[in-house]
Amino acid sequence: MIPLNTSIVSGVALSEIDGVIKMLLMKRVKGGFWYHVAGSIENDEKGWQAIVREFDEETGITVSSLYNAQFIDQFYEANVNVIELIPVFAVLCAPNQDVKLNEEHTEYRWCTLGEAKELVSFPGQRAVYDHVWSIFVDNQPTEFFKVKIG
Repeated sequence: MIPLNTSIVSGVALSEIDGVIKMLLMKRVKGGFWYHVAGSIENDEKGWQAIVREFDEETGITVSSLYNAQFIDQFYEANVNVIELIPVFAVLCAPNQDVKLNEEHTEYRWCTLGEAKELVSFPGQRAVYDHVWSIFVDNQPTEFFKVKIG
């Protein structure tokens, strides 16, 4: 039997950078790969509370516009024999959003969809970015996806 783990959340930040919509990727210290914001749910947090906290910790971004991206990222983690199921959120940021990285990352980039897909190592990330871009950039997301925070 392969257990499921549902204790991780992730979020893709979108901002208009110098007139062009871009998504935020960061290079992780551990592993040296590019990724979006992600982290574990702590204690009694709800998933949306965890991603709001992770954005603050990893990027210094105060989340004010949060959406359920209607996507579950998934992969098999062989070293611990677990299938990870990770709900994805979208964070719509102010234009030219400032980023202050914590010690988990060495650098960040605001990327177009094509740039982001070229930087990442995992096929699941490309699927996440395609989905988020389609819902939140190419189309107007429904208010049913908006997460009430605060």
